[in-house]
Amino acid sequence: MNETFNYRDNIAVVLVEPQNPGNIGMVCRAMKNMGLTQLRLVNPCQYDHPEARKFAVWAKDLLQTAQVFSSLQEALVDSHHSVATTRRHGKYRQEIFTPMELVPKILPDLESRKAALVFGRDDNGLTTEEVSLCRWHATIPSASEYGSLNLSQAVLIFCYEFFKERADLAPVREREVAGVEEIEELLTHMETSLLRIGYLNPQNPAHIMRTFRRLFARAEPDSREVAMLRGMMSQIDWATGDFSGRKTP
Repeated sequence: MNETFNYRDNIAVVLVEPQNPGNIGMVCRAMKNMGLTQLRLVNPCQYDHPEARKFAVWAKDLLQTAQVFSSLQEALVDSHHSVATTRRHGKYRQEIFTPMELVPKILPDLESRKAALVFGRDDNGLTTEEVSLCRWHATIPSASEYGSLNLSQAVLIFCYEFFKERADLAPVREREVAGVEEIEELLTHMETSLLRIGYLNPQNPAHIMRTFRRLFARAEPDSREVAMLRGMMSQIDWATGDFSGRKTP
């Protein structure tokens, strides 16, 4: 790994619809404590606010350079690895890792790939749809009596796990997994083809497609494997050219 490369330059902190300017300021301070500089905001409250600047202290420059997006999908478009932070478990929130477990999955790629740590709203966190946009899901273990962390506290803990690791000690990945754009294109193709042959319920295709998302997140397919699956979908499209719909008994 390049000794002059600062891998933390390729880690973005993404805040989805933050509601409190003071919290945004405290996030900036937490990021700067751990050497991170890439802040992305999705539909934020007024972030260039006296309260935000007050709590940012000497990290005000992160407020000035923050990028603003209208959707989480836009904020993640260049991120090969994305991590949705969540406290809730459920049908679509399985295989949830701790911050410590995530570092070795992401760190080896950071010289050539970008990563995003995604944090939800101050009160309600991320929606199921937003969580499903991310490759990984993670939570910070905490006391069952009161497990809710302040936004900036959560950001600090995740950033610290990356800060304490040395990039030059990271294991070398033997294969490069497919990028987020390749996976999204595959999922779009699959949804179109599977709707066409009647495999998906047109009223709720996302129900099954979220399972495919989790499957690909676990499998980490490479570009060749994604191309193979795209080829299979194309063959299905061709073979069902005159298909008239799902057969009923």
